[in-house]
Amino acid sequence: MILQHINMLYFLWLIPALAVVYVYAWQKRKAGLKLFIDAGLLDRIPVSVSYVKRFWKSAAVLIALIFLIVGMARPAWNPKPETVERKGRDVVFLLDVSKSMLAEDLAPNRLERAKLAILDCIERLEGDRIGLVAFAGTAAVKCPLTLDYGFFRMMLKDISTDSIARGGTLIGDAIRKVMTDVFDDQVKEFKDIILITDGEDHDSFPVDAAKDAGEQGVRIIAIGLGDENEGKRIPVTTETGTKTFLKYNGREVWSRLDADTLRKMVNATPGGKYLNVATGAIDLGNVYARLIATAEKKQLASDTIKRYEEKFQIFLAVAFIILSAELLVNERKNGKRSQGTASALFPGT
Repeated sequence: MILQHINMLYFLWLIPALAVVYVYAWQKRKAGLKLFIDAGLLDRIPVSVSYVKRFWKSAAVLIALIFLIVGMARPAWNPKPETVERKGRDVVFLLDVSKSMLAEDLAPNRLERAKLAILDCIERLEGDRIGLVAFAGTAAVKCPLTLDYGFFRMMLKDISTDSIARGGTLIGDAIRKVMTDVFDDQVKEFKDIILITDGEDHDSFPVDAAKDAGEQGVRIIAIGLGDENEGKRIPVTTETGTKTFLKYNGREVWSRLDADTLRKMVNATPGGKYLNVATGAIDLGNVYARLIATAEKKQLASDTIKRYEEKFQIFLAVAFIILSAELLVNERKNGKRSQGTASALFPGT
Protein backbone atom coordinates (compact mmCIF):
# COMPACT_ATOMS: atom_id res chain seq x y z
CA MET A 1 0.00 0.00 0.00
CA ILE A 2 1.15 3.54 -0.70
CA LEU A 3 -0.08 6.91 0.54
CA GLN A 4 -0.09 9.48 -2.24
CA HIS A 5 -0.55 12.47 0.11
CA ILE A 6 1.36 11.17 3.11
CA ASN A 7 1.70 14.68 4.58
CA MET A 8 -1.97 14.49 5.50
CA LEU A 9 -1.01 12.11 8.30
CA TYR A 10 0.29 15.10 10.25
CA PHE A 11 -3.36 15.79 11.06
CA LEU A 12 -3.31 12.66 13.27
CA TRP A 13 -1.92 14.95 15.95
CA LEU A 14 -5.51 16.20 16.26
CA ILE A 15 -6.55 12.86 17.79
CA PRO A 16 -4.69 13.13 21.15
CA ALA A 17 -5.51 16.84 21.27
CA LEU A 18 -9.23 16.12 20.86
CA ALA A 19 -9.02 13.29 23.43
CA VAL A 20 -7.62 15.76 25.96
CA VAL A 21 -10.51 18.11 25.19
CA TYR A 22 -13.02 15.33 25.84
CA VAL A 23 -11.43 14.44 29.21
CA TYR A 24 -11.35 18.10 30.21
CA ALA A 25 -15.01 18.52 29.25
CA TRP A 26 -16.04 15.51 31.35
CA GLN A 27 -14.23 16.87 34.38
CA LYS A 28 -15.72 20.35 34.00
CA ARG A 29 -19.21 18.86 33.60
CA LYS A 30 -18.83 16.87 36.83
CA ALA A 31 -17.42 19.87 38.70
CA GLY A 32 -20.31 22.01 37.51
CA LEU A 33 -22.83 19.42 38.71
CA LYS A 34 -21.27 19.44 42.17
CA LEU A 35 -21.66 23.21 42.34
CA PHE A 36 -25.33 22.95 41.40
CA ILE A 37 -26.30 20.10 43.78
CA ASP A 38 -25.24 19.57 47.39
CA ALA A 39 -22.32 17.12 47.54
CA GLY A 40 -24.07 14.79 49.99
CA LEU A 41 -27.21 14.68 47.93
CA LEU A 42 -25.39 14.08 44.63
CA ASP A 43 -24.46 10.51 45.54
CA ARG A 44 -28.12 9.67 46.28
CA ILE A 45 -29.39 10.89 42.89
CA PRO A 46 -29.62 8.20 40.19
CA VAL A 47 -27.48 9.36 37.29
CA SER A 48 -29.47 9.47 34.06
CA VAL A 49 -26.41 9.59 31.80
CA SER A 50 -24.57 6.42 30.82
CA TYR A 51 -20.87 7.09 31.13
CA VAL A 52 -20.16 3.98 29.07
CA LYS A 53 -22.25 5.30 26.18
CA ARG A 54 -20.66 8.74 26.49
CA PHE A 55 -17.20 7.13 26.35
CA TRP A 56 -18.03 5.12 23.23
CA LYS A 57 -19.62 8.12 21.50
CA SER A 58 -16.43 10.10 22.06
CA ALA A 59 -14.31 7.14 20.94
CA ALA A 60 -16.42 6.82 17.78
CA VAL A 61 -15.73 10.43 16.83
CA LEU A 62 -12.00 9.93 17.31
CA ILE A 63 -11.95 6.69 15.30
CA ALA A 64 -14.00 8.28 12.50
CA LEU A 65 -11.54 11.17 12.41
CA ILE A 66 -8.65 8.71 12.06
CA PHE A 67 -10.33 7.04 9.07
CA LEU A 68 -11.07 10.44 7.55
CA ILE A 69 -7.43 11.57 7.83
CA VAL A 70 -6.12 8.31 6.37
CA GLY A 71 -8.59 8.70 3.51
CA MET A 72 -7.29 12.22 2.86
CA ALA A 73 -3.79 10.69 2.51
CA ARG A 74 -5.18 8.80 -0.53
CA PRO A 75 -4.19 5.21 0.22
CA ALA A 76 -3.83 2.92 -2.78
CA TRP A 77 -2.89 -0.69 -3.34
CA ASN A 78 -3.19 -3.55 -5.83
CA PRO A 79 -0.54 -2.22 -8.27
CA LYS A 80 -0.82 -3.13 -11.95
CA PRO A 81 1.94 -2.63 -14.55
CA GLU A 82 1.16 -0.03 -17.23
CA THR A 83 3.30 1.02 -20.19
CA VAL A 84 3.47 4.79 -20.73
CA GLU A 85 4.76 6.16 -24.02
CA ARG A 86 5.93 9.74 -24.48
CA LYS A 87 5.78 11.24 -27.94
CA GLY A 88 6.96 14.62 -29.17
CA ARG A 89 9.19 16.55 -31.50
CA ASP A 90 12.61 18.14 -31.14
CA VAL A 91 12.30 21.92 -31.39
CA VAL A 92 15.31 24.26 -31.49
CA PHE A 93 14.84 28.01 -31.09
CA LEU A 94 17.49 29.70 -33.23
CA LEU A 95 17.62 33.25 -31.93
CA ASP A 96 19.39 36.17 -33.61
CA VAL A 97 21.29 38.24 -31.00
CA SER A 98 23.13 40.56 -33.37
CA LYS A 99 23.14 44.32 -32.75
CA SER A 100 20.38 44.81 -35.32
CA MET A 101 17.99 43.03 -32.95
CA LEU A 102 18.19 46.10 -30.70
CA ALA A 103 16.18 48.11 -33.22
CA GLU A 104 13.06 49.49 -31.61
CA ASP A 105 10.51 49.02 -34.39
CA LEU A 106 9.03 46.45 -31.96
CA ALA A 107 8.73 47.53 -28.34
CA PRO A 108 10.90 47.46 -26.35
CA ASN A 109 13.14 46.05 -29.10
CA ARG A 110 13.24 43.10 -31.48
CA LEU A 111 15.28 40.85 -29.18
CA GLU A 112 13.23 41.36 -26.03
CA ARG A 113 9.99 40.88 -27.98
CA ALA A 114 11.39 37.63 -29.39
CA LYS A 115 12.30 36.37 -25.90
CA LEU A 116 8.80 37.13 -24.60
CA ALA A 117 7.29 35.28 -27.55
CA ILE A 118 9.45 32.22 -26.84
CA LEU A 119 8.36 32.22 -23.20
CA ASP A 120 4.72 32.30 -24.30
CA CYS A 121 5.40 29.35 -26.58
CA ILE A 122 6.94 27.31 -23.76
CA GLU A 123 3.65 27.49 -21.87
CA ARG A 124 1.95 25.60 -24.70
CA LEU A 125 4.46 22.76 -25.11
CA GLU A 126 3.14 19.20 -24.94
CA GLY A 127 6.14 17.05 -24.06
CA ASP A 128 8.49 18.19 -26.82
CA ARG A 129 12.22 18.48 -26.28
CA ILE A 130 13.48 22.02 -26.77
CA GLY A 131 16.88 23.61 -27.32
CA LEU A 132 18.26 27.13 -27.66
CA VAL A 133 20.99 28.40 -29.98
CA ALA A 134 22.01 32.06 -30.08
CA PHE A 135 23.85 33.47 -33.07
CA ALA A 136 25.39 36.58 -34.49
CA GLY A 137 28.83 36.41 -36.12
CA THR A 138 29.11 32.88 -34.68
CA ALA A 139 26.63 30.52 -33.04
CA ALA A 140 26.59 28.97 -29.56
CA VAL A 141 24.40 26.29 -28.03
CA LYS A 142 22.89 27.86 -24.92
CA CYS A 143 20.60 24.95 -24.07
CA PRO A 144 20.83 21.44 -25.54
CA LEU A 145 17.67 19.48 -26.25
CA THR A 146 15.93 18.98 -22.95
CA LEU A 147 12.59 18.44 -21.23
CA ASP A 148 13.67 20.68 -18.36
CA TYR A 149 11.68 23.76 -19.32
CA GLY A 150 12.78 25.54 -16.15
CA PHE A 151 16.44 25.30 -17.17
CA PHE A 152 15.53 26.51 -20.66
CA ARG A 153 13.79 29.58 -19.22
CA MET A 154 16.82 30.35 -17.07
CA MET A 155 19.16 30.22 -20.08
CA LEU A 156 16.78 32.30 -22.22
CA LYS A 157 16.60 34.98 -19.53
CA ASP A 158 20.37 35.54 -19.77
CA ILE A 159 20.35 35.94 -23.55
CA SER A 160 21.46 39.37 -24.80
CA THR A 161 23.46 40.91 -27.63
CA ASP A 162 26.54 40.20 -25.46
CA SER A 163 25.88 36.45 -25.57
CA ILE A 164 27.95 36.20 -28.77
CA ALA A 165 31.24 38.10 -28.81
CA ARG A 166 31.64 38.28 -32.56
CA GLY A 167 29.48 40.77 -34.40
CA GLY A 168 27.66 40.28 -37.67
CA THR A 169 24.88 37.91 -38.70
CA LEU A 170 25.64 34.46 -40.13
CA ILE A 171 22.34 32.62 -40.37
CA GLY A 172 23.72 29.83 -42.55
CA ASP A 173 26.47 28.98 -40.05
CA ALA A 174 23.91 28.98 -37.23
CA ILE A 175 21.74 26.41 -39.04
CA ARG A 176 24.79 24.22 -39.64
CA LYS A 177 25.61 24.50 -35.92
CA VAL A 178 22.15 23.19 -35.03
CA MET A 179 22.48 20.29 -37.44
CA THR A 180 25.88 19.17 -36.15
CA ASP A 181 25.82 20.06 -32.44
CA VAL A 182 22.18 19.88 -31.37
CA PHE A 183 20.34 17.31 -33.46
CA ASP A 184 21.73 13.81 -33.03
CA ASP A 185 23.16 11.70 -35.83
CA GLN A 186 20.03 9.59 -36.08
CA VAL A 187 17.18 10.33 -38.44
CA LYS A 188 16.41 14.06 -38.51
CA GLU A 189 12.67 13.64 -38.92
CA PHE A 190 10.26 15.06 -36.35
CA LYS A 191 12.59 18.03 -35.86
CA ASP A 192 11.91 21.75 -36.21
CA ILE A 193 14.04 24.88 -36.20
CA ILE A 194 12.20 28.03 -35.17
CA LEU A 195 14.37 30.80 -36.58
CA ILE A 196 13.72 34.26 -35.11
CA THR A 197 15.65 37.00 -36.89
CA ASP A 198 15.45 40.15 -38.98
CA GLY A 199 16.85 38.16 -41.88
CA GLU A 200 19.98 40.21 -42.50
CA ASP A 201 22.90 37.92 -43.40
CA HIS A 202 26.58 38.44 -44.18
CA ASP A 203 27.33 35.94 -46.93
CA SER A 204 26.86 32.68 -44.94
CA PHE A 205 24.73 31.10 -47.69
CA PRO A 206 21.63 30.59 -45.49
CA VAL A 207 19.48 29.22 -48.32
CA ASP A 208 22.03 26.48 -49.03
CA ALA A 209 22.19 25.62 -45.31
CA ALA A 210 18.39 25.45 -45.17
CA LYS A 211 18.33 23.19 -48.23
CA ASP A 212 20.81 20.79 -46.61
CA ALA A 213 18.71 20.70 -43.47
CA GLY A 214 15.55 20.10 -45.47
CA GLU A 215 17.10 17.16 -47.27
CA GLN A 216 17.55 15.54 -43.86
CA GLY A 217 13.89 16.07 -42.97
CA VAL A 218 14.31 19.14 -40.76
CA ARG A 219 11.64 21.82 -41.07
CA ILE A 220 12.39 25.52 -40.63
CA ILE A 221 9.76 27.91 -39.31
CA ALA A 222 11.08 31.45 -39.77
CA ILE A 223 9.79 34.46 -37.82
CA GLY A 224 10.71 37.72 -39.52
CA LEU A 225 11.02 40.75 -37.22
CA GLY A 226 11.45 44.40 -38.18
CA ASP A 227 10.40 47.03 -40.67
CA GLU A 228 10.80 45.63 -44.18
CA ASN A 229 10.64 48.98 -45.96
CA GLU A 230 12.20 51.94 -44.20
CA GLY A 231 14.01 50.06 -41.43
CA LYS A 232 15.12 51.37 -38.07
CA ARG A 233 18.29 52.72 -36.51
CA ILE A 234 20.16 50.62 -33.95
CA PRO A 235 20.40 52.29 -30.52
CA VAL A 236 23.57 51.89 -28.47
CA THR A 237 24.64 53.26 -25.11
CA THR A 238 28.01 54.90 -24.70
CA GLU A 239 30.32 54.44 -21.71
CA THR A 240 28.96 57.67 -20.23
CA GLY A 241 25.40 56.33 -20.41
CA THR A 242 24.39 58.49 -23.35
CA LYS A 243 22.06 56.92 -25.89
CA THR A 244 23.16 57.19 -29.50
CA PHE A 245 22.88 55.14 -32.68
CA LEU A 246 25.24 52.62 -34.23
CA LYS A 247 27.41 54.06 -37.02
CA TYR A 248 29.57 52.49 -39.71
CA ASN A 249 32.12 54.61 -41.59
CA GLY A 250 30.58 57.69 -40.00
CA ARG A 251 27.02 56.91 -41.13
CA GLU A 252 24.14 55.61 -39.02
CA VAL A 253 23.23 51.99 -39.65
CA TRP A 254 19.62 51.27 -40.56
CA SER A 255 18.36 47.71 -40.12
CA ARG A 256 15.61 46.34 -42.35
CA LEU A 257 13.84 42.99 -42.43
CA ASP A 258 15.10 40.79 -45.27
CA ALA A 259 11.94 38.77 -45.84
CA ASP A 260 12.98 37.47 -49.26
CA THR A 261 15.90 35.47 -47.86
CA LEU A 262 13.73 33.97 -45.14
CA ARG A 263 11.07 32.93 -47.64
CA LYS A 264 13.66 31.17 -49.78
CA MET A 265 14.99 29.35 -46.71
CA VAL A 266 11.65 27.94 -45.55
CA ASN A 267 10.71 26.92 -49.09
CA ALA A 268 13.84 24.75 -49.13
CA THR A 269 12.58 22.62 -46.21
CA PRO A 270 9.62 20.18 -46.13
CA GLY A 271 6.60 21.92 -44.67
CA GLY A 272 8.60 25.08 -43.94
CA LYS A 273 6.66 28.18 -42.98
CA TYR A 274 7.52 31.88 -43.01
CA LEU A 275 5.65 34.22 -40.67
CA ASN A 276 6.11 37.87 -41.55
CA VAL A 277 5.61 39.47 -38.15
CA ALA A 278 7.43 42.65 -39.24
CA THR A 279 6.39 45.24 -36.62
CA GLY A 280 3.21 43.48 -35.55
CA ALA A 281 2.39 41.10 -32.70
CA ILE A 282 4.05 37.72 -32.20
CA ASP A 283 2.00 34.76 -30.97
CA LEU A 284 4.43 31.85 -30.93
CA GLY A 285 2.04 29.88 -28.73
CA ASN A 286 -0.49 29.91 -31.55
CA VAL A 287 2.24 29.03 -34.07
CA TYR A 288 3.18 26.03 -31.95
CA ALA A 289 -0.44 24.90 -31.64
CA ARG A 290 -1.04 25.13 -35.41
CA LEU A 291 2.25 23.89 -36.84
CA ILE A 292 4.03 21.76 -34.24
CA ALA A 293 1.52 20.34 -31.77
CA THR A 294 -0.54 18.92 -34.65
CA ALA A 295 2.47 17.57 -36.57
CA GLU A 296 3.57 13.95 -36.58
CA LYS A 297 5.53 13.02 -33.48
CA LYS A 298 8.04 10.31 -32.73
CA GLN A 299 8.21 8.10 -29.68
CA LEU A 300 10.81 9.71 -27.46
CA ALA A 301 10.64 7.27 -24.57
CA SER A 302 8.56 4.53 -23.01
CA ASP A 303 8.44 3.25 -19.48
CA THR A 304 6.53 0.69 -17.46
CA ILE A 305 5.08 2.05 -14.26
CA LYS A 306 2.97 0.59 -11.47
CA ARG A 307 -0.52 2.03 -11.41
CA TYR A 308 -2.14 1.70 -7.98
CA GLU A 309 -5.88 1.52 -7.38
CA GLU A 310 -7.02 4.32 -5.12
CA LYS A 311 -8.99 3.12 -2.08
CA PHE A 312 -9.63 6.34 -0.18
CA GLN A 313 -13.36 5.84 -0.74
CA ILE A 314 -13.34 2.88 1.69
CA PHE A 315 -11.91 4.97 4.53
CA LEU A 316 -14.29 7.85 3.91
CA ALA A 317 -17.25 5.46 3.87
CA VAL A 318 -16.19 3.87 7.18
CA ALA A 319 -15.80 7.33 8.74
CA PHE A 320 -19.32 8.29 7.54
CA ILE A 321 -20.84 5.07 8.92
CA ILE A 322 -19.17 5.52 12.32
CA LEU A 323 -20.30 9.14 12.60
CA SER A 324 -23.85 8.19 11.61
CA ALA A 325 -23.92 5.48 14.28
CA GLU A 326 -22.58 7.93 16.86
CA LEU A 327 -25.46 10.30 16.16
CA LEU A 328 -28.02 7.53 16.74
CA VAL A 329 -26.67 6.53 20.16
CA ASN A 330 -28.35 8.24 23.12
CA GLU A 331 -26.15 9.03 26.12
CA ARG A 332 -28.95 8.47 28.63
CA LYS A 333 -29.62 5.27 30.51
CA ASN A 334 -32.65 3.14 29.75
CA GLY A 335 -35.53 3.19 32.25
CA LYS A 336 -37.63 5.71 34.12
CA ARG A 337 -34.95 8.15 35.11
CA SER A 338 -37.39 11.00 35.87
CA GLN A 339 -39.35 8.99 38.44
CA GLY A 340 -36.19 7.67 40.06
CA THR A 341 -34.69 11.12 40.33
CA ALA A 342 -37.86 12.61 41.81
CA SER A 343 -38.09 9.81 44.44
CA ALA A 344 -34.49 10.42 45.49
CA LEU A 345 -35.01 14.15 45.90
CA PHE A 346 -38.48 13.87 47.48
CA PRO A 347 -38.83 10.52 49.30
CA GLY A 348 -42.51 11.07 49.96
CA THR A 349 -43.46 11.17 46.31
